[in-house]
Amino acid sequence: MKNLVTRACTGAFYVAAIVLAVIHGGWWLSILACVLGFFALYEFLTLTNNAEGGERKVTLWADLLALIAAITLVGTHIWSRLAEVCAIFLVLYLLGRPVLQLYTREKKPIVNLALSYMGLVYITVPLMMMIMIRSLFPGGEYLLLAMFLMIWLSDTGAYCVGSLIGRHKLFPRISPAKSIEGFVGGVIFSIGVAFLLKYCFGPYYTDISLAQLVTMGSIVAVFSTWGDLVESLIKRSLGVKDSGNILPGHGGMFDRIDSLLLAAPATFFYFLFIF
Repeated sequence: MKNLVTRACTGAFYVAAIVLAVIHGGWWLSILACVLGFFALYEFLTLTNNAEGGERKVTLWADLLALIAAITLVGTHIWSRLAEVCAIFLVLYLLGRPVLQLYTREKKPIVNLALSYMGLVYITVPLMMMIMIRSLFPGGEYLLLAMFLMIWLSDTGAYCVGSLIGRHKLFPRISPAKSIEGFVGGVIFSIGVAFLLKYCFGPYYTDISLAQLVTMGSIVAVFSTWGDLVESLIKRSLGVKDSGNILPGHGGMFDRIDSLLLAAPATFFYFLFIF
């Protein structure tokens, strides 16, 4: 019971922080992206670092600073001078990271260099696109909220339907608990969000049709599932269950944003197509 209460409180705080940041935008959203990205990348690099024998102690913080610079670069339209500083730092990082590898004396320099770049791209780019969804498209804050609602309801629907009638495994090699029935339930729940938003909050979604929202719901559900499976593949390859324990009752930040890491880019490119 105590764990259930802890999980509920943590979940409520997490959802509230995202909703407030999306509504206010600007620095609020940039700070949220930096916090999510910092802890998710830290967990990713820590997991892979432990798997490689704990070698990347020096480069870990360089990677985290680069992540903050990259996300801040997109979100600093308020103060352009900071954006210039972040852009310079990011370029220096991209050029200097291979040079830094020369001085770390790691046993697998190419693997560690590749993991650093992978972590930066895999986690930073989706969070940057999350910010760009709000700033580039008409009604961006409501579209971004819709994306998050679809991610959350897709996950909830997949869990509920899979628990009740799940019989056929979706990806038993990677995630034995996921079922095809659960996946279909997740898609239906995500599409249900489209109908809910269009019919109950229509004035906020005048720039996008119901058909486009339904298509968005399908895209978000599919890519959210893939995002979850990719993270499961990473953790299974490293022999771990949770990426961390920063969120009481929920595990690590990497666990919480795994669906977002593929859903945000897919949603961004979909909006580029329809707007």
